[in-house]
Amino acid sequence: MFTLAEVASLSDIQPTYRILKPWWDVFMDYLAVVMLMVAIFAGTMQLTKDQVVCLPVLQSTVNSKVQPDTAGKADFTTVETTTGQEEASMRTVSFGSTVAPNILLSRATSSQYQPTESDQELKKEQKDSSGRKTNLDFQQYVFINQMCYHLALPWYSKYFPYLVLIHTIILIVSSNFWFKYPKTCSKIEHFVSILGKCFESPWTTKALSETACEDSEENKQRLTGAQSLPKYVSTSSDEGSPSASTPMITKSGFKFSADKPMIEIPSVTILDKKDGEQAKALFEKVRKFRAHVEDSDLIYKLYVGQTVIKTVKFIFILCYTANFVNTISFEHICNPKVEHLIGYTQFECTHNMAYMLKKLLISYISLICVYGFICLYTLFWLFRIPLKEYSFEKVREESSFSDIPDVKNDFAFLLHMVDQYDQLYSKRFGVFLSEVSENKLRGISLNHEWTYEKLRQHVSRNAQDKQELHLFMLSGVPDAVFDLTDLDVLKLELIPEAKITAKISQMTNLQELHLYHCPAKVEQTAFSFLRDHLRCLHVKFTDVAEIPAWVYLLKTLRELYLIGNLNSENNKMIGLESLRELRHLKILHVKSNLTKIPPNITDVAPHLTKLVIHNDGTKLVVLNSLKKMTNVAELELQNCELERIPHAIFSLSNLQELDLKSNSIRTIEEIISFQHLKRLTCLKLWHNKIVSIPSSITHIKNLESLYLSNNKLETLPAAVFSLQKLRCLDVSYNSIAVIPVEVGLLQNLQHFHITGNKVDVLPKQLFKCVKLRTLSLGQNCITSIPDKISQLLQLTYLELKGNCLDRLPATLGQCQLLRKSGLVVEDHLFDTLPSEVKEVLNQDTGIPFANGI
Repeated sequence: MFTLAEVASLSDIQPTYRILKPWWDVFMDYLAVVMLMVAIFAGTMQLTKDQVVCLPVLQSTVNSKVQPDTAGKADFTTVETTTGQEEASMRTVSFGSTVAPNILLSRATSSQYQPTESDQELKKEQKDSSGRKTNLDFQQYVFINQMCYHLALPWYSKYFPYLVLIHTIILIVSSNFWFKYPKTCSKIEHFVSILGKCFESPWTTKALSETACEDSEENKQRLTGAQSLPKYVSTSSDEGSPSASTPMITKSGFKFSADKPMIEIPSVTILDKKDGEQAKALFEKVRKFRAHVEDSDLIYKLYVGQTVIKTVKFIFILCYTANFVNTISFEHICNPKVEHLIGYTQFECTHNMAYMLKKLLISYISLICVYGFICLYTLFWLFRIPLKEYSFEKVREESSFSDIPDVKNDFAFLLHMVDQYDQLYSKRFGVFLSEVSENKLRGISLNHEWTYEKLRQHVSRNAQDKQELHLFMLSGVPDAVFDLTDLDVLKLELIPEAKITAKISQMTNLQELHLYHCPAKVEQTAFSFLRDHLRCLHVKFTDVAEIPAWVYLLKTLRELYLIGNLNSENNKMIGLESLRELRHLKILHVKSNLTKIPPNITDVAPHLTKLVIHNDGTKLVVLNSLKKMTNVAELELQNCELERIPHAIFSLSNLQELDLKSNSIRTIEEIISFQHLKRLTCLKLWHNKIVSIPSSITHIKNLESLYLSNNKLETLPAAVFSLQKLRCLDVSYNSIAVIPVEVGLLQNLQHFHITGNKVDVLPKQLFKCVKLRTLSLGQNCITSIPDKISQLLQLTYLELKGNCLDRLPATLGQCQLLRKSGLVVEDHLFDTLPSEVKEVLNQDTGIPFANGI
């Protein structure tokens, strides 16, 4: 036999799993326990009580008196006396017709019959007795009882307790198999763990209390203008204030207060940072668990399968038990076929436990019928509604979280099972499926962490001397940011849930906004403020869809910087045609991988004065759209793999500055066409592969700045020095060996850079450029500096480092504006100067350093 503890272990499940046990499973578990007790009770009785008791059946009825004339035909009754014992035992024995005469004959020959007084008394007692002697020993009775127990007793009477035990064990295993099966128990365990944490999280309770507080404030605003409401009105939850065990935003209603004419608001508590981090992790767990469990419906199928098995088992038990219930009876006829041992062929047996077993069987049938009806109800429930779909519609109606998604498959089935235990679990669990809820909880935690004082410590001054705040990788935008009313620049980077609220209208100084991988959402009031006040916007994105739609509606925007992937397939999605609304847009900066200038950009051409395209090495092929940008004054086409100067540029009559940096331009013969660009004053052809400068450059009469650094120039043609308006000439990092004497013609030259070349001698004509302020001669082969450098009275920056100099001229002291901070030279060369010159150079005149670039 099994012990109760061993069998009970089959139904032992973790107490936390009780939330997945609906009432029918619990009821069936108790029924299984009762059936288990019936089996154990019946089995114990069968083991401890006598099994059957059998007596032989006589062949004919014998009268109480002996008939002598029937000797040899009828049975005789004889009396045996024992002389060795004081008491006589009487046995009733049935003899056949052939056996009795022999016994009588032997007894007649062995002794003579002499009637005595004792014989007479014995005869008298014989006449009064009614039993029959069998001459069977106790061992023979035990033998017959054992044989007839197996031969005469029906099998169901013998094995009924064991069958009940086996059936009960199968039913118990079938009820809890889905808790034990490896592929389902892990999901169930994880689900129960998450559900318990969602239900009991103290941080969640506090956070939702603050959320309820916000809702109360909103209700207060809505109720302010309501004339039909009484004067003393307060808002509260229908289900009471949230507590530690009820982290759920409930439906708000009206509560009349006779004491205080104010709106009741839950007290706001300071949130524990540790609890906040646990809640954030809990949201992540719920998200991952949903993605994992919604992929399959194994739990649902397994539960349906085990319910079907229990139902089939119930039908099977009921069918065969009903047939055998009448086989359990008190009386049985036994024919053991052991006449050669006993002398009798038939016995009547009584089953002592028949009455009790029959009552137990009837009880078992009653229990199994109730069990079966519950199984049928379970099947009806399983197929009555689609359990692989779960809707949070009721939760959405009762709470402020209208974005709680419906779930499916095993996730939905587990929630249906939890509803049978307590619907409050799924209501609270649904809050953790809401992005709005998650954002509110993150916002509460964020606001407690990023206070006004902490944000003020992160405010800095940028190069333009503006107050700037850079927020990086936060869960949202802290509310305290909008209290920094003197902020000029706000940078938001990698904040996926950034939301700009109406409080931004307090930031009257804000004119520049940076959104780096931050698709910010704005409220209507906030958008109105940005539309009227924002002047500069930087948007950095991975996909063009991340560009917020409200960007194209900022009417007062003047500068727009777009940095991200704008390949040819997504050009149609850029939506730059909406830039027509940006009537004040002047600067458009696009850093991307374009193969052609999008035609949509030309739609805003009348507004643009500066267009910048940084193409990150992708070849820009189609440039015809540039012809329409007649008002563009500054054009930058950097890193576009251009091999020649685009002809479309020659149509830009208002162009003042052209920058073709970091391309693959080898020849600039087309430069003669720049003579039609009367306003062109700055030409930047640096970081290319130009080997020579054509003499036609002399036709660009109004050119003031020419940048040809980082090319492959070996000489400087005299035509360059015919540009009388040239103020800045940069030919650094080429292979130039000689500075032409014509350099003296550039009387307006203020900045001359020839660093990183092969110059060894400085012509005296260079020092006729008396307006020079910046002179970069580093990394050349210069051996001496002429004393005439003293003529450069406006010189503020002189670079000589990296040459072959052995001393510096003492006349450097006559350069009145030159100071040591503007003198880039080796320390040992500076030490060669006279002490009085050093003193002059070390003076601090307060004149700011300027290099002109």
